[in-house]
Amino acid sequence: MNDYTEEINRRRTFAIISHPDAGKTTLTEKFLLYGGAINLAGSVKGKATARHAVSDWMEIEKERGISVTSSVLQFEYGGYCINILDTPGHQDFSEDTYRTLMAADSAVMVIDASKGVEAQTRKLFKVCVMRKIPIFTFINKMDRDARDTFDLLDDIEKELGIATCPVNWPIGSGKEFKGVYDREKKCVISYADTEKGTKEGRATEIPVAQEDMLRAQIGDDAADKLLEEIDLLDGAGADFDLEAVRAGDLTPVCFGSALTNFGVEIFLKHFLQMTTTPLARKADVGMIEPTENAFSAFVFKIQANMNKAHRDRVAFMRICSGRFDAQMEVRHVQGGKVMRLSQPQQIMADDRKILSEAYAGDIIGVFDPGIFSIGDTLCSPKEKFQYEGIPTFAPEHFARVRQIDTMKRKQFVKGIQQIAQEGAIQIFQEFNTGLEEIIVGVVGVLQFDVLKYRLENEYNVEIRLDSLPYEHIRWIENKDEVDIEKLMGTSDMKKVKDMKGNPLLLFVNPWSVGMTLDRNKGLVLTEFNKN
Repeated sequence: MNDYTEEINRRRTFAIISHPDAGKTTLTEKFLLYGGAINLAGSVKGKATARHAVSDWMEIEKERGISVTSSVLQFEYGGYCINILDTPGHQDFSEDTYRTLMAADSAVMVIDASKGVEAQTRKLFKVCVMRKIPIFTFINKMDRDARDTFDLLDDIEKELGIATCPVNWPIGSGKEFKGVYDREKKCVISYADTEKGTKEGRATEIPVAQEDMLRAQIGDDAADKLLEEIDLLDGAGADFDLEAVRAGDLTPVCFGSALTNFGVEIFLKHFLQMTTTPLARKADVGMIEPTENAFSAFVFKIQANMNKAHRDRVAFMRICSGRFDAQMEVRHVQGGKVMRLSQPQQIMADDRKILSEAYAGDIIGVFDPGIFSIGDTLCSPKEKFQYEGIPTFAPEHFARVRQIDTMKRKQFVKGIQQIAQEGAIQIFQEFNTGLEEIIVGVVGVLQFDVLKYRLENEYNVEIRLDSLPYEHIRWIENKDEVDIEKLMGTSDMKKVKDMKGNPLLLFVNPWSVGMTLDRNKGLVLTEFNKN
């Protein structure tokens, strides 16, 4: 066993997913608060104070109070080194979330207690199921009036097709929220109200067997209801099975309120007991084990201009095996070069700390001079394997982009290419032209706003966006066997190419795809493009 095995085994790397406004960013902040990584949690929306959530660093996020890009945060708690990937909840930025889930070993799903499972949760959950990621559920906002607890669990099981096992059980909701019942300890944990943004708050544990004490603490009505629900739960609920949790078939459920800190630390402790050490990853040479192989990593995210003063690009990578040392040389497999990674850093939103070492399970950022792409593999110089590619999702909205001031051509091309390399947008050109006319494709329309905002604020370029009617895009899988010039299409089809010169077809109507395939025997079209 290598001497770094112990360091790797104390790593826990997870993504937080939810529908917008379920309280995901607030929960992330409270984790950091318990880990001592921050002293005062920010007001996520920036209403109560001038603070913003630590994980929201982009100016547009602070203005709108939403997360539009995934953040990477690391903190220590109870002997564990925890890497949190905080993802955007808004569906227009779900592609960033899909990529981020590739770097996580498990996911924490945050659900609003008054709303239950919402549309975006469903979509993200499907990605977790596809990857067989273990899911841990935190039902948040119990400090507000909530739906019936059994209904909430039923909702998760019906909507998401996963069995639930409550780890604890809420006592009331809204003004009547008295705390939670811990099923393992068989005791009620009640809280004195906590100040917003602080972790101080007195928790009182009362064994449920001491009924008089329990009734004195939470009242007769709440005690009667709780005892009845415990009987129901013990009789009908799914048994806890750690193997089923780790296989992604059973989700442990905790209840609480991230805003007031009710139940957050309980959830964190249970989660750390149940979740796993960093998992093995699939490469073209088989499974790569975290502790048994030398250094390897893959790039899952690229972000430009995190530091306005430096105009830099950071490539985020998930270390999959071994130990990383800032002095070591690594092989960039796709680039075919052996190199030293420049300015390796741990990033806490927009704060950075230069790293000398990191281990499997960690997420690090490195300076990118424009050579890395999403999905690239890095490994020790002796190795030459590649991790599985990260799928590029088909854009659903298209617009033609024109710069208003033609003198700023250079900044425009640089800006739009850099933002495209991050994966936030996809850019296409007319088949026989250069970059005079650029077509931008996005998964969600809000990404157009972000593009416009960032070009103006980061590159000083004003643009005009003219929306196009195309809604369907197909990559040509067998491009080497097809003469694109002679391709017989439909009147609503447009031939374009992506930044790597790959030919694509855009269609207005879904049936045009089938007609084009019928007219061109042997043509193979695909909805996804793997980097």
